[in-house]
Amino acid sequence: MIIKEIRQELRKNADHEYRDSVRKFTKKEDRNDRVIHYGVKTPIVRKVSAKYYSQIKTKPKEEIFSLCEDLLKFRNSEERTIAFDWAFRLREHYIASDFYIFESWLENYVTGWGSCDDLCTHAFGCFIYRFPEFVSSVKKWAKSGNRWMRRASAVVLIYSLRRKQALDSAFGMADILLLDKEDLVQKGYGWMLKEASNLYPQEVFQYVMNHKAEMPRTALRYAIEKMPPEWKKKTMTKE
Repeated sequence: MIIKEIRQELRKNADHEYRDSVRKFTKKEDRNDRVIHYGVKTPIVRKVSAKYYSQIKTKPKEEIFSLCEDLLKFRNSEERTIAFDWAFRLREHYIASDFYIFESWLENYVTGWGSCDDLCTHAFGCFIYRFPEFVSSVKKWAKSGNRWMRRASAVVLIYSLRRKQALDSAFGMADILLLDKEDLVQKGYGWMLKEASNLYPQEVFQYVMNHKAEMPRTALRYAIEKMPPEWKKKTMTKE
């Protein structure tokens, strides 16, 4: 079975010192959901993913998604990376109903900012780019009790923003998340605004100016990171 072979190869490439450092780094994030770490560095995981995808790429999408689900159910960080990578490789075959598969993965298997961003800036982000009518469903995440769902509501738009889409949706999402108390949610929507500023600098600058009095400093600093120095100065002053 291919999943058994993947696990054997991952274990063979495990670096125990790296595993311990990852566990220490993710301990706070994963405190409510145990996640297993073999301790395989990401470039190696990506190579393993590509190797085994080449063996299944001719299978029906539904069968590959089922394999992804099997990988995700084990709650191992490296296997999760492979599952999300395989899903992104199938992007030319997405259909509207795949939204509910990706949303269930977000709800059930994302346990930290890393896995949130991996799913949302690749497979799920690409899906939203191709099916922007689902942004209205994404907005519901912004009010979720799950901080990763709230972060995802912003980060999932980055793929579209990089392709000159979803600016109005990004501002709408920022409006909802504006006063969020969670640091990693603030960083998430700040990052979204920063990405938007690459193509729409004036619009993002005006948005920040309109909301700088209430926007948390963490989000603001992320949003203005790529702006000219004189603009940054204006956004940071109290007037």
